Amino acid sequence: MTNSRVVLFDLDGTITDSAPGIIACIRYALADIGLEGPDDDAMRSFLGPPLVDTFINHFGVTPAESTRMIAKYRERYHDVGEYENAVYPGLPEILADLQTQGATIATATSKPTESATRILTHFGLDGYFTFIGGAEMHGARQHKADVIAHTLEELGIEDPGATDIHMVGDRSHDVLGAKAFGIPTIGVLWGYGSRAELTDAGAVSIVDDAAELRALLELN
Repeated sequence: MTNSRVVLFDLDGTITDSAPGIIACIRYALADIGLEGPDDDAMRSFLGPPLVDTFINHFGVTPAESTRMIAKYRERYHDVGEYENAVYPGLPEILADLQTQGATIATATSKPTESATRILTHFGLDGYFTFIGGAEMHGARQHKADVIAHTLEELGIEDPGATDIHMVGDRSHDVLGAKAFGIPTIGVLWGYGSRAELTDAGAVSIVDDAAELRALLELN
């Protein structure tokens, strides 16, 4: 079991702005079944939860149609959309300084582990992470609480309540998933959620920019 400070990070909307690629791939999948989506601002508010939830809850498709849409989405995403992406300013420095301080850093993302690993490697960030925890491409581990459970197990953390641990994320499902294990979440406002969403979910703190996150993490 790790004895160091632990920080779990969401990926999309927290470390990287993946919206351009994700939205383009959603539109690609929608077109395949003859649907149109709303404008990009509305689409951004859909990002974060697993794709199956996004397609069913926001576009009213059946589970079977959602499965087809996910396959179509991945057809474009893995070759093109994955890299229509950018790292948020200040995040690499935060990761580097946490590592220098001896913190254990891991992801807990609803993105499939394979995609998360490729993205972090592409941006040269993979070396900061003790473990890259993500969803399964075709398995049962899809929702945030399941991913967090998997990540905690891989880190050897049996009692999060007895650990100096925080989640950092931009959506309510980050907060609620972490809360299931008694883990407090710092909400970030540069992603796809709102202050009201994060507050209602129970984020212990909410930050506007990387400088505020640095201060909360005591990196200044």
